[in-house]
Amino acid sequence: MKTPFDQYPEYEFDSTRSIESLRSIERDDFQDFLIHHHGHRLENLKIIEDSFASEKDYFEPVKISYFKATNGKENFVIRKFRERIDEPLKYELVSGDYSLKCIRLEIQTEEIGKELGREFKDAPLPQNKIAAFLKLYQHISENIDIQNLERVVEESSNPLEIYYKMDDLSLAYLLRNCRNIFNKQEYLNIEAFIHRHKDDGVLLLKATYRIEITERAKAKKRPVSARFFMEKKKAVEKV
Repeated sequence: MKTPFDQYPEYEFDSTRSIESLRSIERDDFQDFLIHHHGHRLENLKIIEDSFASEKDYFEPVKISYFKATNGKENFVIRKFRERIDEPLKYELVSGDYSLKCIRLEIQTEEIGKELGREFKDAPLPQNKIAAFLKLYQHISENIDIQNLERVVEESSNPLEIYYKMDDLSLAYLLRNCRNIFNKQEYLNIEAFIHRHKDDGVLLLKATYRIEITERAKAKKRPVSARFFMEKKKAVEKV
């Protein structure tokens, strides 16, 4: 993967010596790649957007990641990994495909509680009503079809955690049932809270996914009988 950092030097520092002992080592990663693959047929691949997946956080340097790429005619699955922090990344083609399976859809319980406490500090909502509201929202989330939800851009340190906006039907159901929990003024407050945070705040639903690898079955060689070789041998002898 060619980047502007390919020719940046690498620095070594001996902690037992002074700062002057910092040593600069010249690098050219792309040139090393060309030398390593000298004589191989090279082909440019374009990474398919939003295809990155890894079970560890983005900032974790030692992990296994997957992404998809294309040459314009065919798509490929690429496995990116390294086993130690001091070794370069390795890439290999995966024989098969992968998909993400949603294993959990949940509300941000702790974040909602904290935000309600901050926004209604002067006129706090009763704790039993907050608990009832959280229970109601969690119940609604457990019955939502994630296929009907709109994904939103929300910062997450893990590529397998994705945030979604509640659909309009579920939102209406939540507001209607809030009338059974809160009194008139409390309901007006919670209604305004819901509309403030439903699109990009603590009311977003958090989905957790799992990577599922589907290996491509290798083509089996058809068995050839001894009779075939005998007939082939006779045919050659006649010629």
